[in-house]
Amino acid sequence: MANAPFFPLQPLADELLPCLPVASTDGSHDLAHVQRVWSNVRRIQAKEGGDLELLLAATVLHDCVAVEKNSPLRSQASTLSAERAAAILTDMGWPSARVEQAAHAVQTHSFSAGIAPLSLEAKILQDSDRLDALGAVGVARCFYVAGRMGSSLYDFENPTAEGRDHQDNRYAIEHFHTKLLKLASGFQTTAGARLAMLRHERLASFLDDFMDEIGVA
Repeated sequence: MANAPFFPLQPLADELLPCLPVASTDGSHDLAHVQRVWSNVRRIQAKEGGDLELLLAATVLHDCVAVEKNSPLRSQASTLSAERAAAILTDMGWPSARVEQAAHAVQTHSFSAGIAPLSLEAKILQDSDRLDALGAVGVARCFYVAGRMGSSLYDFENPTAEGRDHQDNRYAIEHFHTKLLKLASGFQTTAGARLAMLRHERLASFLDDFMDEIGVA
């Protein structure tokens, strides 16, 4: 059905979804996030091409090992998920070459890992995941994660971080400067970059409005 969350490959998604972690309470990396990434994948793949079945598998499994944002293992999260994804797809009978392609896409999707995507599918997944950190959804996820980590909205005494490095582990709004506003410049596909610039403008507009409302000229 066209309205299925993982159309047009809902049957494959139904096979893979039970493999996702059930104990995680991270609402920024939940099933809704996976579906949004898939929506981004489909939009980019329609322009750029790529193996849609491989993309679906990599999308569903890209966070199949849950690692909290403040965990010392955070930079290894995508590698751990890639290893788990490879085992899952091997058990499903996928050929080893396709398993390796899907695992590569999973491993390289992460901003924290800093591993360059080499295949078209890996580039599409990386772009699609990063799009979810931009725009209105990116704003919502930023403050959601900051709340879970116990961060403040901003530094009341120094809201512009004048004279010091930005501290996004303490102040949510400073995550815009340490990561979010840098994302749009690193997209891998032409279609992804176009979508990123639109969402980047929304982020920048929100930041301007936020600073105005807290009294920063």
